[in-house]
Amino acid sequence: MKIATYNVNGVNGRLPVLTRWLRESAPDVVILQELKAPQDKFPRGPIEDLGYQAIWHGQKSWNGVAILSRVGEIHETRRGLPGEPGIGQDPPQSRYIEAAVNGVLIAGLYLPNGNPRPGPKFDYKMAWFDRLIAHAAGLVETGLPVILAGDFNVMPTAKDVYKSERWTDDALFAPEVRAAFARLIDQGWTDALRTIHPDETIYTFWDYFRNAYQRNAGLRLDHMLLSPALSARLTDAQVDRHVRGWEKSSDHAPVWIELADDPAG
Repeated sequence: MKIATYNVNGVNGRLPVLTRWLRESAPDVVILQELKAPQDKFPRGPIEDLGYQAIWHGQKSWNGVAILSRVGEIHETRRGLPGEPGIGQDPPQSRYIEAAVNGVLIAGLYLPNGNPRPGPKFDYKMAWFDRLIAHAAGLVETGLPVILAGDFNVMPTAKDVYKSERWTDDALFAPEVRAAFARLIDQGWTDALRTIHPDETIYTFWDYFRNAYQRNAGLRLDHMLLSPALSARLTDAQVDRHVRGWEKSSDHAPVWIELADDPAG
């Protein structure tokens, strides 16, 4: 089974890019972030025309998450984290969605950016991250096969950023944020990309400015984490880097993994 995550950076504005990639790459399950579309403006029709079912947690502005599947029914289990913190938003920010698909629990997220740091946006990022870590611990304890995937807005190590010294004051590379990611991993999650590419310079995001993509001045912000019950099934993990070079593409590239069939299934 091929499962992908993609910060599409505006699902309606990037719909030609998204549908082209879906046809070309043909993932079985897709987790989308940054829909930038209210609930009633999600492009359900064009996505269903490609053979995908969809659930989504939409919101105008920069939020919104979705799960697509072409291999089985999507059984939604949660939208929003339990006890999710807020900073006065009404409605709350749309950053988390969870569903069972084809025997795997899919948890899709869009972690807050947190800039500028310090400040209320950074405090919100850390509070949200704490709630994610608490919920993720419960997911691991279930013993179920779980994928925790999306745009974490975290560069875990210096290997995950071009010229890390330039990011020392940024919320995406803050010591507290990287420590929180490490606490999450320590619950038993497997970082799929780093497992397959332990030493490779591999990025998932390139800024629109300063020819970042052409210079490969990127960041690794998009992660796919596998629970202990699922990690042994990982056979491949890649970034569709070329998609970032398409006209009017997102500043992120899709990340995908391949899972072997469940021997128990």
